[in-house]
Amino acid sequence: MNKLPLTTRVQILSMLVEGASMRSVARVADVSFNTIAKLMIEAGEACAAYHDETVRNVQAKRVQCDEIWAFVAAKQKNVPNMKTPVDGAGDVWTWTALDADSKMIISYLVGGRDSEYALAFMDDVAARLANRVQMTTDGHRAYLEAVEGAFGADVDYAQLIKIYGASPDSAKGRYSPADCTGIKKNRIEGDPDIAHVSTSYVERMNLNIRMGNRRFTRLTNAFSKKIDNHLHMLSLYFCHYNFCRVHKTLRMSPAMAAGVSETLRDVEWIVSLIDAREAAPKRPATYRKTAPAL
Repeated sequence: MNKLPLTTRVQILSMLVEGASMRSVARVADVSFNTIAKLMIEAGEACAAYHDETVRNVQAKRVQCDEIWAFVAAKQKNVPNMKTPVDGAGDVWTWTALDADSKMIISYLVGGRDSEYALAFMDDVAARLANRVQMTTDGHRAYLEAVEGAFGADVDYAQLIKIYGASPDSAKGRYSPADCTGIKKNRIEGDPDIAHVSTSYVERMNLNIRMGNRRFTRLTNAFSKKIDNHLHMLSLYFCHYNFCRVHKTLRMSPAMAAGVSETLRDVEWIVSLIDAREAAPKRPATYRKTAPAL
């Protein structure tokens, strides 16, 4: 089977995690669009598997959680009018849990914004932590039941609720939020330190995601056309962010700061994850012959 040279694969993945579109990467690397898509899928699967296996028993003190919006194929209001329906079309949310000290993404989940996804997300967060933490979320109601279901009383949990004024006028821009006139910090469970009840770091991470993923760019045609590709790109991005990118303040990768990794990785290492999965021995398919019906 033909395989791209290592330098070309590194170039492609490097451009993808820096926010380049797939078609622009195809033009620069002089390969087909389908080749880019195939490599992205392979990288996403390898990165998701590595994250799931490695990011465990995290020693964190403060965890911040939030959700960021995007859409697949069409915005939710336009889904009923789609000429060719697509599975997973419509609004899609990316749930993230960030360690406020190491800035590492502990867990992420792509899907809806309802209580079912909130519970699945919090169950995953709880499974990856090694100790009791202080957790902060926004005022989304789904978090209340989800945090209690995943952690019980073994968490210091608070919600930061922002209070907004009147809606902005049209001159401020289409996506300008209303002016924040104040905040409320509500203790929900345990004994959270009110001074550290904040979602600032995870909201800054939302900006990183939007700047580093072409699929999140507004008012363009760069949105994801398939939900699976959306997830694969995010898996690639989060793995690169955690293990390969040096945080300017920490001067090391978030995974190193969290004690999950001992060395700084690079994109060539991500390619090695792909190759390792391809080289893994596969068990032969087994067949069972059933007795003919009498």
